[in-house]
Amino acid sequence: MAKPSHDIEFETRFFESVHKRDPRFPDVVEILGGLYTKQGRIAEGLKMDRKLVRLQPDNATAHYNLACSLALIRRKAQAFQALERAIELGYDDFEWMQHDPDLSGLRDHPSFQKLLAKLQPQS
Repeated sequence: MAKPSHDIEFETRFFESVHKRDPRFPDVVEILGGLYTKQGRIAEGLKMDRKLVRLQPDNATAHYNLACSLALIRRKAQAFQALERAIELGYDDFEWMQHDPDLSGLRDHPSFQKLLAKLQPQS
């Protein structure tokens, strides 16, 4: 069940206030990135994703989230770079990557299929 928008708005205001007090708290930066994206505030989500990658350059999920934001604004080359980096750092959720709606604009590209092939479980 989807959360009512007022709950998302409340959460966003709450985490924005925490972020003002401690702008380098990675968990809050990650949460805000997700909340902004859910609300269609893609540019603000992208800003948080970039910030999280700066705060945690070895965080595979941060790079994956950055790739999603870049894909949403149709920056395909940058999205593929971020996905590649996420995989290098250990991102391995093959199933989610295949179906993640944020990546729908990349699915038909040969580079996406190559990245999936790197993750595909061997039987």
